[in-house]
Amino acid sequence: MSAASVERPHGERPLIAEANRLMDRNPGYRVEIIGGRLLVTPPPDGPHADALASLSVPFLTAGLHGVENRVLQGVGLWLPAGAEDYAVPDLAVVDADYRDRYVENGAHDPVCFRPVLEVTSSNWKADLKTRAAAYAEAKVPVYVVVDREHRRVHVLTDPVESEYATHRFHSPGQMVALPDSIGAKVTLDVAEILEAGRARRTPDRS
Repeated sequence: MSAASVERPHGERPLIAEANRLMDRNPGYRVEIIGGRLLVTPPPDGPHADALASLSVPFLTAGLHGVENRVLQGVGLWLPAGAEDYAVPDLAVVDADYRDRYVENGAHDPVCFRPVLEVTSSNWKADLKTRAAAYAEAKVPVYVVVDREHRRVHVLTDPVESEYATHRFHSPGQMVALPDSIGAKVTLDVAEILEAGRARRTPDRS
């Protein structure tokens, strides 16, 4: 899945109106406005969805989908950096009262987000740079990236302005304990998640 950046169209149409037009014309695509630019991402492939499902399990097992928190895929996060900016992370743990913190265009106040998580495809640079800066500015406390390109899991914490002060990456064979601030003890098996997201091998036709 490759994210494409789209320039503002001719005329004075608000970016949000253009984002909604693109969503209507491209069902299943993820359309976001980050840094004042439209970001359009095609639907995920099977391995991406598999990695996302495997990533969800430890949060569900830890009891984070209950009375106080919810584990959600594709819930919008309003970004304070721009008048129309919002992102749609692959996965997030949010406060259970997130419905009361609705802002606009399917997005909610970032104050109710605990960790947000992304599984990369060919858009890995956007996940590690563009989204990282946006989530840091929104003061999301923990950002996790399953980097299928380089086969590692990044954990970013301690947001300061437009970056995370702490950025650690973990390789297959390691177990990653996420900060307790997310609301429960959650440990990720790097090898298991990366194996779930492994792209299909091209058949040898020789």
